[in-house]
Order: sequence, then structure tokens, then C-alpha cells
Amino acid sequence: MRIMTAFALKRALLPALALCAVVAAPAMAQVQKLDRVVAVVDDDVVMASELQQRLNTITAQIKAQNVEAPPIDVLRRQVLEQLIIERLQLQMASRAGVTVSDAELDQAIARVMQNTGASPEQFRERLAADGLSMKTFRQQIRNELLIRRVEQGSVNRRIQITDQDIDNFLRSKEGEFWKSPQYELGHILIPVSSSAPGDEVTKAREKAEQLAQQVRDGADFRQLAIANSAGQNALSGGDLGWRKTVELPTLFSNALQGLGVNDVTDPFRSDAGFHLLKIHAQRGSNEQVVEQTKVRHILVKTSAIRDDDAAYNLLIDLRKQIEGGASFDELAREHSEDIGTMLAGGDLGWSMPGQFVPEFTQAMNNTPVGEISMPFKSQFGWHILRVDGRRNQDMTEQYIRNQAANLLRNRRYEEELQNWRREIRDQAYVDIKLPNLKEEGESADSAEQ
Repeated sequence: MRIMTAFALKRALLPALALCAVVAAPAMAQVQKLDRVVAVVDDDVVMASELQQRLNTITAQIKAQNVEAPPIDVLRRQVLEQLIIERLQLQMASRAGVTVSDAELDQAIARVMQNTGASPEQFRERLAADGLSMKTFRQQIRNELLIRRVEQGSVNRRIQITDQDIDNFLRSKEGEFWKSPQYELGHILIPVSSSAPGDEVTKAREKAEQLAQQVRDGADFRQLAIANSAGQNALSGGDLGWRKTVELPTLFSNALQGLGVNDVTDPFRSDAGFHLLKIHAQRGSNEQVVEQTKVRHILVKTSAIRDDDAAYNLLIDLRKQIEGGASFDELAREHSEDIGTMLAGGDLGWSMPGQFVPEFTQAMNNTPVGEISMPFKSQFGWHILRVDGRRNQDMTEQYIRNQAANLLRNRRYEEELQNWRREIRDQAYVDIKLPNLKEEGESADSAEQ
């Protein structure tokens, strides 16, 4: 006799569950409605109570936004489809071993509570008013986190951003605008016409140069603008507001090159006269200088025959040998269990911030150049490391490319997310038990074929 699987048993019981929508009590008792299955989704089901609760929540949200709701049958279909997709995603999370720790869940709930501005007791009261217990709410948040991780992992793998994609974007007008820094600018104009005689031009230039020097000596730019500028913003201290360089005349953007916050330009001329610009503030700067560390290490793992004490003592001995003149590189090749670096003498190259686990980063940052750390433990095993050098590296170009790649990926994410959801929906076994919600052309038992 073949043993029925849990899924087969569930499917076998569904007709019975559907028929048990009411229970007849003894003679004079009222009929009591029971929960029922409204959709089978692979190895799971959606219950009528879940559908109704979600429908109530979304209806309330639409009402709060003063937006006209679609017909109830249309809204019910949309809500059921949402629940079906969520079931599929949660099943994928389960199969892939995706989890959310209690600590992560607590942090997420704390953020929700903080955003509402309610105390824990007030928050519970609001949940109760919506018909939710704290236990149910925690499960909802856990499910949302699981779904988000499954979506991000599945969709990001489908999105490929090439170097050519990045190059095309950065060369486009939009890319030029996006990477352009934004300045809060002050402006002073010393007027002189393009046809003015030489002595007037010289006088105007000298006045502009004097004002620039006064600013560099600490004078208030805005007061000087009010007193001296002929620009249209003179009475507001010459303030031009926040401007991206690509929004400025080429003459202005060229003059700003190489300047930082609180710097003032040298006087430069246009047909209207001589100009001074001061950078009051800057935001959206892409300049990224990071400290890099050149480090090498020896990794010793624990095992059934080598406990923590044995690993620690081995590294202490190796450290003494190196301090006595032995080659770090040779000992790393002989003893290190990091397959990726052992043949290179433990060399990890120049590191980037955040590249290593916290324990390794802390030991690396606390070790002076040329010295060897004491043994320390990480999730990979026991280490000693030597810092071979430190430097500040301008990563601006790489940072810009990384940011551009993220922007392009985010743009494609939503479209690819919808495609992925449609695919997992089409590939799944879905049997909708409410006749008025069945897809067009689907008979009552078509999913059973």
C-alpha cells in the first residue's frame, strides 16, 4: 500500500474542508461558519480568513488615502493573487534555508514602532484595534523580511550590469548631470561692458581682485555682495542657491574646477563684467579617499584533533619564529590553511574598508606597520597577521562606477521583479477554490488535470 504524501493528503482533504463551510449544531442552534480554503498553492493553502483580513486592511488603506476603490470582486482577485505570490516566495525561502533571526526581527519591529511614535503599550493597543495580536504581527514582519530576501537574491542574479552599460550611462547627458557635484554658491558681479575702454576694464578687474582677497582674508562674502555686486541676487547676499555644475554656464563651471568649500574663484570675465563665485557648501560629492592596509596572515583551523588551545599555541610558536628572523611567507606556505593565500605567503593585498570580518579588521587596525598581531579568532579559525603598509587611495573613479552600477541595477530591479513573480506564478500549482475568482477559461477542476 503506497503511503500518501503530506501534500497529497492535503489535496485529498480539500473537498471535505470546502464542504465544511458550515456546521449544523443540534436542533435549535444557529449555523456557525467555519474557515475554508480559498486557494491551494503548491504545498500550502490560502484560507478565507486570511483573504478577508488582507482585504479589510487594503480597503482601509485605500479609504484613508481618499482614493476610489475598484469594484470589490476586482480588489478581491488582486488581493488573492498577492497572497498566492507570497505563499510561493515563503516556500522558496524555506527550501533555500533562508532565515530571519529573532534579533533581526526585534530590530525591524523596533523601527516600525519608532516610525509610529507610539509606546509599546500604545502599539499593542493599535494592533488589537486592527484585530492583530503581537504574535501575529511578529510573524507578518518575519514573512516580509523573508520575502524581501528571496526577492533580492533571486532578482539580483537576473540583472547583469556590464562595463559598457556603465560607460554609456556616464557619457550620456543624464549621466553627466547625475555625477555633477552640487554647490551652494555666492556670486558677485562687477559690471563693465564688453566695449568699455581699457582703463575701465582695468579698474573693474582690480576691484574684483580686491574683493576676492578680502574674502580670502575672512571678510563676509554676503555683505560684500550686498555692497558691491551688480548681480540680480545682490540684495540677498549674492546667493545663487544650490546648483549642479552642469546647470551653470560653462564659464562658471570652469571657474569652480579644483575648488572646495569656502574657496572663492579668481575674477573671471564675461560680456557683463567680472565675476566672483564662492562655494558656501557642497553636497553629493563623489570624491572618495579611503585608507587601505596591505596585510598578510596565517590561518589555523580547529578540528577534532586540534582544539582552540592547540591552535593558539601553534600560532604563538610561529609568531616567535618570525620575530626571531624566520620568513613569514615561508611559514604561511607551510602552515596556513587559507587555500586562497597560502601559496602567496598569506598575502591578502591592499584591503578595502569592510572587506574583512570584524575580528580581522579590529586586529588589523590595532597592529602597527611591520608588526605581527597576537593570535585572534574569527569565524574561519585562528589567525596571526602582519601589516606590511598603509596608504590613502583615491577611489573616486571606482566609487562613481559602483554608484552608477547600483543606479542602473535599481532601475531594472522593479521590472525584473515583476517578470520573476510572473514566472514563479506560471510554474506553480495553483488551484483557486472560489468559482468567481477563477481565471478566465479555467474550469472548476482544470487545476486537477
